[in-house]
Amino acid sequence: MDPDGDLDPDTDDLPLRANTGHILVRHYVLDLTVDFNRKVINGSEVLFLEPSPGAGDGLGTGDKEEAGEGEVNAKLRYTVEHVDTTHAEFEVGTDVAVRDKRNEDRAGDGAAAGTVEGENAAIRNREEVVIVTVGTKEILMAKEEHGSESQTLSGVKGQGAETVDMPWDRHSQIDSSLESTSDADFTLVLDCCDLAVSKVEELNITSVSAVCSLPEIVTGERSEVNPVSRSATLIQKLISIPSGQWRQQHQLFAECSRAPASEEGGTLWFHTDQWSLQVRKERVVTPQEFPRALRILYETRPEGGSVRWTTDQDKRVCVYTAGSPINNRALFPCQEPPVAMSTWQARVRAPRECVVLMSGENQAIPVEDEETGLSIWNYYVTMPMPASTFTLAVGYWHQAIAKFPSAMEAGLQGRMGCGVSAKPRAGPGAGPASGLGSSTSEVIKGSTLQTGSCYSGDMITLSDFTIDYPCLEDDGHSVNDNAGMADDSISCSHGDYPCRFTEQLAWSQQVVPHRVFAPVSLLQKAQVGIVSLLPCCLAAAHAVLGVHPFPRLDVLIVPAGFSSLGMASPHIVFLSQSVLSAGGPGGIEGGQSLLGSRLCHELAHSWFGLAIGARDWTEEWLSEGFATYLEDIIWAQAQKLSPQDAVEQYDLKALLRWRRLSDEAQNLEEELQVLRPNTDNTGRVSESGSSVVKHALNPGKTFMQIHYLKGYFLLRFLASKVGEPQFIAFFRLFVKKYHGQLILSQDFLRMLLTTFPDSAREGLTLTTVYTDWLDRPGIPKVRHRWCELVVKHGYSQAYRDVEHFLVNDQAMGVYLYGELMLQEDPEQQALAHRCLTLVREELDQSARKVVEEMIL
Repeated sequence: MDPDGDLDPDTDDLPLRANTGHILVRHYVLDLTVDFNRKVINGSEVLFLEPSPGAGDGLGTGDKEEAGEGEVNAKLRYTVEHVDTTHAEFEVGTDVAVRDKRNEDRAGDGAAAGTVEGENAAIRNREEVVIVTVGTKEILMAKEEHGSESQTLSGVKGQGAETVDMPWDRHSQIDSSLESTSDADFTLVLDCCDLAVSKVEELNITSVSAVCSLPEIVTGERSEVNPVSRSATLIQKLISIPSGQWRQQHQLFAECSRAPASEEGGTLWFHTDQWSLQVRKERVVTPQEFPRALRILYETRPEGGSVRWTTDQDKRVCVYTAGSPINNRALFPCQEPPVAMSTWQARVRAPRECVVLMSGENQAIPVEDEETGLSIWNYYVTMPMPASTFTLAVGYWHQAIAKFPSAMEAGLQGRMGCGVSAKPRAGPGAGPASGLGSSTSEVIKGSTLQTGSCYSGDMITLSDFTIDYPCLEDDGHSVNDNAGMADDSISCSHGDYPCRFTEQLAWSQQVVPHRVFAPVSLLQKAQVGIVSLLPCCLAAAHAVLGVHPFPRLDVLIVPAGFSSLGMASPHIVFLSQSVLSAGGPGGIEGGQSLLGSRLCHELAHSWFGLAIGARDWTEEWLSEGFATYLEDIIWAQAQKLSPQDAVEQYDLKALLRWRRLSDEAQNLEEELQVLRPNTDNTGRVSESGSSVVKHALNPGKTFMQIHYLKGYFLLRFLASKVGEPQFIAFFRLFVKKYHGQLILSQDFLRMLLTTFPDSAREGLTLTTVYTDWLDRPGIPKVRHRWCELVVKHGYSQAYRDVEHFLVNDQAMGVYLYGELMLQEDPEQQALAHRCLTLVREELDQSARKVVEEMIL
């Protein structure tokens, strides 16, 4: 694939260019400034790198092809500014003239570091510039020497900027002084789109005394590389610090991020194409030799697909990450493949009146930047996660504080076990999580955690797990049938990080500290709705799935243009204003149903989608199907519904979802209906780690429900085979085993089949699930259950489905005639007579006799 080629958004896949098979980012340090006037975020990011386990000592030219560089003699694409702002482009071999001149126009030291304007000033400040003349056109370029080693050709971006292709070759036909790097040199490839990168430099970590004094690391899995420099050794020590010392580690990361550039070869070769940023250092040919700490100066573009510049419901400017198909590559250069699990910390500057919300833990009270007058907000994460989960939102929002509810709301809350008088329980991570001068206790004060749970002590066992989970009708199982299959001791299978699943206090923390933010115009609705419901939903999610993976949560009502009802990220949930009660038909209780369900859906993602992620992005059902299924379970628990009422609610939602799924399946291309489009190649990547995500750039994919609904019905199908209560209990076991890891479909299915070996007698095997559900379009033939629900609930809008089933699946539909007649509904009885008339002559004689006895 041509790395600079345009992709057709209607048909093409999304490339993941990062060469994670060679080298991995272990930690990001972001230092960003939000500029609402220019609609950009500018600053720097520092990457701390480690060669991937098993990365070879040398890379062939074939690896460059996988990374998107094309031919061995691929051309390096630079962004330059034409002196006369006109376009000129030349290939290797073009007859051009080059002349050097002294720059008499020296710029002052006030260039803004990290911005494109700052780069312009920096180039004017250099000793020499190079003007490449193409015909009558002149192109200004920069030339900067670092000893006798490498030289850098850096793009100068400005109005009228275009692109010029320059070769990687060491000796170009333009000028031997403009040396590039050899095609044998190793290339770091980062996913990047719509970013103006001005400089990439290697950091001199040896200048950080605190890192130099670190003790020697113990040789282990993460230290098997062969260090080639003192800097590499120090970085390996830093990233290998045990999780118990994570505070010290983050402090050292911050100090290292401010280190000066390396004196020898500090500035690195780089170029960007449509989907990637590629970085080289001259004569570095392996990942092991590549610099371990890089600083990238850049800024976003207003049109970048990862961020949305808009106004909120009060018409005040704001910006938030869009969660678009390209995820965060237009917010900062990163490794987007899910396997690139990393941690991060960020410092964000914004206007003083703004609130900065981000994926991060224990955010401190913002401080004022004396130089700029902006507020500085700091966030960090300690659980390694894919860069795609990073989220940022900045706006003039206000915090919704809990208020005493009205009598009607109190009645609903009473039924849901949520009062308004008791103090919140403390737990790990419940330190200062304040913003706008409010403390954690203020955020959730007045929220009672009366969940009715029958827990004893701090630890929860499955035998204590006595929540009412209504079974499917006639399954005959008890919630405690499989009590013996639980083991509450946690033996984490993930890498070393401060894990809440091993903290005894975290298991008893039913409601984590939380805040709710909204524009002023929606603040009252947020107070009435979200603030009152959130503690109940958090407690219910804890009861169903166990310990909360993250120690705190923010909820934000995003601007009206947000394209979905909600989006979950670590520590933060975006909600659409559409889920807030408008006080219309159904009153508070009716309006709260949509909001409560959506809250429970997004909370479920904390476990499925975040704490446990899909190793292949195409398996979205592992996140969305699970959250859709679990939202019903969690919401029923939050409402404290009786088993019978819960079943009625489940079935009604199933009716609506089946109708939506059927309609979508009839109007959607078959290739988009497959839950595992890569089939047996799911999870496989190239040697370099690059891959593509099928159909990710299809604009209609954003609005598809196939992964939500087909995944949901697959889980209902599995539950019907093993028993609903046992299935829910199994979720807790699965979370315990796989939290902090990435999975594929077979990981879930194999553990399920191993846990319930008798399911094989029900015809449930890995092959049948793949064949019937995951690897083929359409809806599996379980329509009889759908038709049962239609008849039972008198869902007349779906009677045509029942008629189609009775006419086309005559043998399977015999029993449905009895269901239609038993309801004593004239419309249903008429449907039974009509169907019998249509198929009487085709029916088997014995079947016809049975049906006629039912309806005549």
